[in-house]
Amino acid sequence: MKTAGIDGCKAGWILITFDQGDEQYMILRNDEELKKVFQEFDQIFIDIPIGLNEDSYTRLCDKLLREKLGPEYASSVFSPPIRPALHAPTYVEANMQSFEFTEKKLSLQAWNITPKIKTVDRLLQESEELRDKVLESHPELIFMNLNGGMIYQKKNTKKGIKHRLELVSRHEPIAADFFRDIKEDFRRNEVEESDIVDSMALAYAAKTSAVKRIKTLPEHTETDSTGLKMAIHYI
Repeated sequence: MKTAGIDGCKAGWILITFDQGDEQYMILRNDEELKKVFQEFDQIFIDIPIGLNEDSYTRLCDKLLREKLGPEYASSVFSPPIRPALHAPTYVEANMQSFEFTEKKLSLQAWNITPKIKTVDRLLQESEELRDKVLESHPELIFMNLNGGMIYQKKNTKKGIKHRLELVSRHEPIAADFFRDIKEDFRRNEVEESDIVDSMALAYAAKTSAVKRIKTLPEHTETDSTGLKMAIHYI
């Protein structure tokens, strides 16, 4: 079973796999490269919103995730655009559509990743067979579980990055080498340290999901108007 974790980065996407004997990392720089790995891998955990609400500002899975992470880390979860605003050509128009349906404006954070949301949405709309193997996840929830239900350091600090790398390295010793090598191979304006540790957490969870039951927030998975799951997957 081929598994991988994927996180967005400035260069496109960073993919890591800890599959035994095939441990590797790569940067996916365009939609075709992302599509190829979607097709090649059997289980992918990805940090990107997938299913989208039609007229409600916050998805239930995001609400539950914020509650689980707690107030200090809830800010790492933001509401994606509603489906009617997904293809708005500008931030202003997306805001107008969001406000029309929800009476709330789209956050700038959500708008900045909207192109990536659109890409993943398009690929899953084009191929229903991908929907059961490309699963939305969230690194902070994985890190929390790796640390016994708590997070001690913010990810935007050196201590936070080191702490998260250590959590993954306990299970995947090659993670420390990958972290160093990726930093050497790619510039900071292509891949940030937080992108690396996030993709590692997702890769660990995807690999572990082959032998452990996948859990979801909410427990009973909802789907959006196009049949895409609105759920956070974790182990």
